[in-house]
Amino acid sequence: MFFKQSKKIFNPKSGSPFKLSRSKIELYIQCPRCFYFDRRFGIGRPPSFPFNLNYAVDELLKKEFDSYRRTQTPHPLMERFGIEAVPFQHPDLDKWRENFIGIQYLHEPENFIITGAVDDLWVSADNKISVVDYKATSKKKEVSIDADWQYAYKRQIEIYQWLLRKKGFDVSDTGYFVYCNALTDRISFDAKLEFSIKIIPYSGSDCWVDNVLSDMKQCLTSDKIPKMGQECDYCSYIHSINECDTMPELF
Repeated sequence: MFFKQSKKIFNPKSGSPFKLSRSKIELYIQCPRCFYFDRRFGIGRPPSFPFNLNYAVDELLKKEFDSYRRTQTPHPLMERFGIEAVPFQHPDLDKWRENFIGIQYLHEPENFIITGAVDDLWVSADNKISVVDYKATSKKKEVSIDADWQYAYKRQIEIYQWLLRKKGFDVSDTGYFVYCNALTDRISFDAKLEFSIKIIPYSGSDCWVDNVLSDMKQCLTSDKIPKMGQECDYCSYIHSINECDTMPELF
């Protein structure tokens, strides 16, 4: 078999807690078959190209909100969108933001360590914490979170809400997307991008997380490979290749 096998594969005979990131939960929701190959056999999906510009926006936003975190004053964007909160201070915040570390919680019923790296947290006057996620794009239409593919964005916030609640924090149902839209209607580039920034509130519910974790445990402990996801492009591609035993009539 010609593939690079991951060391982080699930062993049904092991009693040690198994670490699963927020992105692996999303992978299971999108396609249990891809998830099974990834965590049981170490065969992951082909990697996508890195979104370096998006990462740059994230880093700059973190630095900007951190300046208001130090003074415990609201960012002007919060005031513009009527959000009565300030950036949340916590000694573990930098760790919670770090990829591959993040917020961690041992979910004892399934013996999973669930992890997720947040972008930001805000706290209201009544000490309720709101999960904040930064997004960057460039489109002519006004940004929103209404598209079907953006359900993954919403689940992302909900998993972070679940993690923080499990850690004992008082978490608001309302999270926020800080959505940065790069403008393309400028006369010249001038070696800089200009953005229109919108804060979009989202009322999340994490009631689904425990049930999905239970389903994931059943999936991983089974010796039966799951069926492919109904809308999984990766599985559909592989299936089409395997079905093509002879040269197809293309013309």
